[in-house]
Amino acid sequence: MEMADLRLKREFYIRDVLEVAPELPGKNLVVRSGNGLHGRYMVTEVEAYRGSEDIACHASKGRTARTEIMYHEGGRLYVYLVYGMYWMLNVVTGCENDPQAVLIRGVESLDGPGN
Repeated sequence: MEMADLRLKREFYIRDVLEVAPELPGKNLVVRSGNGLHGRYMVTEVEAYRGSEDIACHASKGRTARTEIMYHEGGRLYVYLVYGMYWMLNVVTGCENDPQAVLIRGVESLDGPGN
């Protein structure tokens, strides 16, 4: 089977975050650099954030420049800085204008968010 056949399609992400999040652990995150080398990291822990109804979600207070990416259609990755110290990797899920995202809390060989 070709590597491209193993990629998750956009349709996987255009679902409610509470459906997508439990299916991400065990999937591989592949990182490619400018020279073509890549690393493969298995997702081990995630956390779901569900827009305005979820007060822990940074989109809970509405649409801002910082939260704009969460209002896009699912399947986009974004990184943001929290507490001025930790870079957080997130995957947007759901339909356009419904801010949902999955925080990648852990990957194999790295400890916790921000690493």
